[in-house]
Amino acid sequence: MVLNYIWVAFFLIAFVVAFIKLVFLGDTEAFKLLVDGIFSSSKSSVMDIALPLIGNMAFWLGILNIGEKAGAINFLSRIVGPFFKRLFPEVPHDHPATGQMLMNFSANLLGLDNAATPLGLKAMGSLQELNPDKESASNAQIMFLVLHTSGLQLIPVTIIAQRAILNAANPTDVFIPCIIATYVATVVGLLAVAIKQKINLFDRVIIAWLGGLTAFITLLIWCFTHYLTKGQISAVSNVGSNFLLFTVPVLFILGGLIKKVNVFDAFIDGAKAGFETSVKIIPYLVAMLVGISVFRSCGALDYMNDGLRWVCTQFNFNTRFVDAMPVAYMKPLSGSGSKAMMINTMQTFGVDSFAGRLGCIFNGSADTTFYIVALYFGSVGIKKSRYAIPAGLIADFAGIIAAILVAYLFFG
Repeated sequence: MVLNYIWVAFFLIAFVVAFIKLVFLGDTEAFKLLVDGIFSSSKSSVMDIALPLIGNMAFWLGILNIGEKAGAINFLSRIVGPFFKRLFPEVPHDHPATGQMLMNFSANLLGLDNAATPLGLKAMGSLQELNPDKESASNAQIMFLVLHTSGLQLIPVTIIAQRAILNAANPTDVFIPCIIATYVATVVGLLAVAIKQKINLFDRVIIAWLGGLTAFITLLIWCFTHYLTKGQISAVSNVGSNFLLFTVPVLFILGGLIKKVNVFDAFIDGAKAGFETSVKIIPYLVAMLVGISVFRSCGALDYMNDGLRWVCTQFNFNTRFVDAMPVAYMKPLSGSGSKAMMINTMQTFGVDSFAGRLGCIFNGSADTTFYIVALYFGSVGIKKSRYAIPAGLIADFAGIIAAILVAYLFFG
């Protein structure tokens, strides 16, 4: 229901803004921009997102099916079972969804979006099997989605690569700020959902896992900053993530051979499911991306920025962060739009400017909440998202605040 109101608001706001531009400002191109945005986003949602996703979905769900038959998913489930049992009490400890969610989180941690999406959609499908109300999101599905949309990522490879392309003096200087911001977003999102679902956050297992993860991230940051140069950080991030990405299919295939699984047939069966899922989500992609496009094309984001700058000025706040805020506005709506805003900010204000760096941190602090809700819930036919969107936006807001604070801390 929340997504319905938001989608309607995109079009109504775009119409009102364009009408005001036409009548009071004489902008005869206002509605043309909206119509052009509808056609271009409709096309790109299918040609640039849905069709390429079919290939990724087919491959990774094929590999995942091999892993399930080889017992790899059950093995992973046993490792994280005690922790996930507390966060997802509705999911049986030996259910495949546990391992699938872990695979999705692992791909996100490494910044491997192309692998994370198929794995996440598979996990959402498995959770839907346990959902008693097929049209309403279950507690487990909401927890999974919010943790996913918080975008916990240890290696922001694409952001570092884009900064290198634009000739940043130190492309990796946003590495640590990105980790801090996205970790804050993830923890806040987890806490928000846990409180809503009355999960005992003082359970020893939850404290041990969260403490261990915090210690691991701290140790990783310390090792990278004390033992690697800026260039080495970028190289290790790139090589390590791709090495692990290719290692997973190889291990699953070897496991299938050891278990005497017909690996090729298992892959084909999984790939077929990937194709079917990709086709099913096309209407949801078109609806969401067209709505975002008209909202962006009408200039509403620019007006939001101007209003924020005015408020900050009235309270004598430092307004340097405002120049990068369009990236933060766009991030919950569209990953590609946020990336475009990030690049535009670096090109406009300088790749090594405060705004340029903050735009990168914004882009790495969380994921695309509205897009993911439409994509993941749409793939399993869920119509009532309940409190998934508010919880996701709370995590996004925490990531934005953390990004601003660490940007001032690291870059003055």
